[in-house]
Amino acid sequence: MKPSREISGDGRFVRQPNHFTGRLGPPEPGRYRLYASYACPWAHRVLIVRRLLGLEDLLDVTIVDPIRDEKGWRVPGGDPEYLSELYHATDPGYTGRYTVPCIWDTHEKRLVTNDFPQITLDLEMSWGTSPDLYPERLRPDIDIMNDRLYHGLNNAVYEAGFARDQQAYEEAVARVFTTLDHLEVRLAESAYLFDTLTESDVRLYTTLARFDTVYYPHFKCMVRRLTDYPALWAYARRLHAIPAFGETTDFDHIKRHYFMTQTGINPSRIVPVGPELDWSV
Repeated sequence: MKPSREISGDGRFVRQPNHFTGRLGPPEPGRYRLYASYACPWAHRVLIVRRLLGLEDLLDVTIVDPIRDEKGWRVPGGDPEYLSELYHATDPGYTGRYTVPCIWDTHEKRLVTNDFPQITLDLEMSWGTSPDLYPERLRPDIDIMNDRLYHGLNNAVYEAGFARDQQAYEEAVARVFTTLDHLEVRLAESAYLFDTLTESDVRLYTTLARFDTVYYPHFKCMVRRLTDYPALWAYARRLHAIPAFGETTDFDHIKRHYFMTQTGINPSRIVPVGPELDWSV
């Protein structure tokens, strides 16, 4: 990542907007291909939902290399060699970062979307209905929860990690732990964020799965660990026990990506040993 592209004048990290915001058409085997990374929490969401909804035969997937260089994400097998080729094939003038997840339309030869918040919702509303991860009766509440998770945790850890100003960093960290404290209370009395597994649980899990391994040490979110929250830690392990969650969680990819790619934070590129965490329920 080149975080300097997304640093404001007062040292705050401001994530770039998603450039491709098209919507998926009806499911059609062989038409759409998801480009994803096991390391990226935004892409991990789509991998989980794809598996939960049983969409493996409808949405092909390519997992990119976790080590990203100046050219961006490398595609194993070399067709294309780099994800950036798909971005420029769709928009030759594109100048932003080349992000995952994104979905390529093999018929029209263009990127349909890299709009990570919308991709999973589209899959849930149009491609698969069981389990119902975005039930109509809960949608207003899920939308409110998702907004809180994004600003208070999912993106706030990045705002802390990439901050170039002490005040910006401390404000982001405060939001992270205010949100975790709130979630600890909520999940002490509930198996999920609502009365059933939803999109919000997917969005929370991908951040929790990375918290003690990378966000705590690498992004300096060090007030408390996930394992210091009994209810949250138990919740994260319950979700990890579900194959769609656990079997798409690759700690090797996660650690190598963050510690070897984000050299502005870790210039030595040394990947730390540990932490030793028992994710079994």
